[in-house]
Amino acid sequence: MAYQRRLSRHKAQYSLDCDDGIEYSACLHEPTPQELLERMETFLRLWNALNSLPEIQGRRIDAHIILGKSIKEIAEAEGVHEESIRQSIKRGLERMKKTF
Repeated sequence: MAYQRRLSRHKAQYSLDCDDGIEYSACLHEPTPQELLERMETFLRLWNALNSLPEIQGRRIDAHIILGKSIKEIAEAEGVHEESIRQSIKRGLERMKKTF
């Protein structure tokens, strides 16, 4: 009985994909042309900031943040210590902040 009570408290009683619940399509928001333009400008600024870095820093930030690789994976692939990867990413992000 207690299990059923806990289960019902923590589970949604509707589905976003079912006809009898909240419609999933109603939750979607089409971006306006202004929002699309702002996203593109932000993307270009980030891309320029990333490309302004030295190749090694850019590659490490790309691998860690964009591709989702761990610092350990990057260090093993490059044959260097994890701390040097960590510091390189930190310095690169600081340089990107100045550019961005």
